[in-house]
Formats: sequence, structure tokens, C-alpha cells
Amino acid sequence: MSTNLEALEAEVLQLAPADRSRLFEKLIASIDSDSEVEQAWELEADRRDSELESGLVVAVPGQQAIARLRSRLAQ
Repeated sequence: MSTNLEALEAEVLQLAPADRSRLFEKLIASIDSDSEVEQAWELEADRRDSELESGLVVAVPGQQAIARLRSRLAQ
């Protein structure tokens, strides 16, 4: 590992956990950018938004959705 990278790593590890997490997300996003995947997710988000607006589906609170998933996984 280069000296610059070691110094940067030491500095980053001194950040608060929330700041390290935010930096981590930005670093991963900078590596994982794929325009086709991003476009597909955008289309999916638009489709889901349309379903909500039209009343085709009903929103479920996040905690309820997680509880349902945990229940299914426990079976």
C-alpha cells in the first residue's frame, strides 16, 4: 500500500461512523456506475410511482413491510 493511501486510510478511520458510512456509499457509487442499470432503476421507480398514484397498489409503512419479510423468512 502506498504511503499516501495509508495516510488517507488513517485519516478516514478517524471520522465519525456516519461520515465514514457516507464516504463509503460515495466511493461504492463511483465504482458501480452503469448507465443501463441506472436507467432500468429509474424506469422501475417511475412504474411503481404510477401504480401508487393510480391506486393500483397501496403503500405499506416500512416497519410493516420489514415485519412481513421477517415473517416470510422465518417460515
